[in-house]
Amino acid sequence: MPFSPENLGVSEAGLTLLRELIHQQTGLFYENGRSELLSDRLAPLVVARGFRSYLDFYYLLKFDQRSADTAWRDVMDALSVQETYFWREADQLQALTCHVLPELLSATPGAKVRIWSIPCATGEEPLSIAMALEETGWFDRARIEIHASDGSPAALAKARAGLYRERSFRSLPVLLRDKYFERSGTQWSPRASLQRRITSWTLVNLMARDEMLTHAYSQIIFCRNAFIYFSHDTVKQVVKTFEDVMPVPGYLFVGASESLSRLSDRFLLEDVDRAFVYTKR
Repeated sequence: MPFSPENLGVSEAGLTLLRELIHQQTGLFYENGRSELLSDRLAPLVVARGFRSYLDFYYLLKFDQRSADTAWRDVMDALSVQETYFWREADQLQALTCHVLPELLSATPGAKVRIWSIPCATGEEPLSIAMALEETGWFDRARIEIHASDGSPAALAKARAGLYRERSFRSLPVLLRDKYFERSGTQWSPRASLQRRITSWTLVNLMARDEMLTHAYSQIIFCRNAFIYFSHDTVKQVVKTFEDVMPVPGYLFVGASESLSRLSDRFLLEDVDRAFVYTKR
């Protein structure tokens, strides 16, 4: 039987407090119309701790310093959206290899290029970036690091393990799949030559500025399909960190349905061969 506020004895006030705390700490925003989704995802965590209400879980997250860190990791895993696939929004990968990298290295010859994928989910995005760079020979022409981060420990564990099913390959050309992956039963894993192109896998919460500072100075950042789950205020907070820390020139890729309109005057939207990139100049 599915969990519900009723069979947990949850008061509306408890859920509202918890929702606001999660919004503050993770950026994820569950407006009134999505409260049922939030309650369904958190209910197993409440039950696992022997609590009878969301209010009890709120108090643990807010005030129990000994247990809060572990509980917050469980929350991030429960709320993480790990639906992604290889070669997603491939026009942006083409813009990276054909426009952004040539322009960046022309402006800063010999510079080490840092690319940051955040949130990287289960690893398909940074591995797609690595494949695009391999296919266009950029690893032979420049010093490039790819860093991948996510707020969910479970997602990162899957990314590090590197085991993928057919669904993850629905947009990747078969020739590239066979070139860069090895099959084992019903799963595929990246070949060592591809996996080693990812410099680091790290746990980062977009709402924690101190965690973001480790990689936010990258010249190129892929922050795609995260802001659709955030509120206007939390998107603005993340973008402010990018504004403050990214170098000039800096290139920010967001999802096709996401926009920084009225959020930033430091990033200019550019159309590069039908792909959109926000450029800090």
